[in-house]
Amino acid sequence: MSDSLTEQIIGAAIEVHRHLGPGLLESIYEQALCYELEIRGMKAERQVEVSVRYKDIVLQGQRVDLLVDGQVVVELKSVKTLSEVAMAQTLSYLKATGLRRALLLNFGEKTLVNGIKRISL
Repeated sequence: MSDSLTEQIIGAAIEVHRHLGPGLLESIYEQALCYELEIRGMKAERQVEVSVRYKDIVLQGQRVDLLVDGQVVVELKSVKTLSEVAMAQTLSYLKATGLRRALLLNFGEKTLVNGIKRISL
């Protein structure tokens, strides 16, 4: 999965990581990335609530870190190593939102390029 929008998001994330480096809280990277996306002309919504269907009811309480231009789910982590759960969580967000593209970004990596996962359905 490579497209212009995800490439722009990755570029913004690399810029944030270049300035801040690893080791901060996810919420700090979230704020900085939103600012960087905004100055690049993209719209990022933070902590977007998504509904999860279970049988005949709708469950509330799940939140996506970022939704960029209404098209790409961005899940942020700041950990030494990404777990399998992080990937499963991001896939669940795609299913819940009905969107097809996501980025899982781990700002805990020394070099952000090593912490980028592209996910598509």
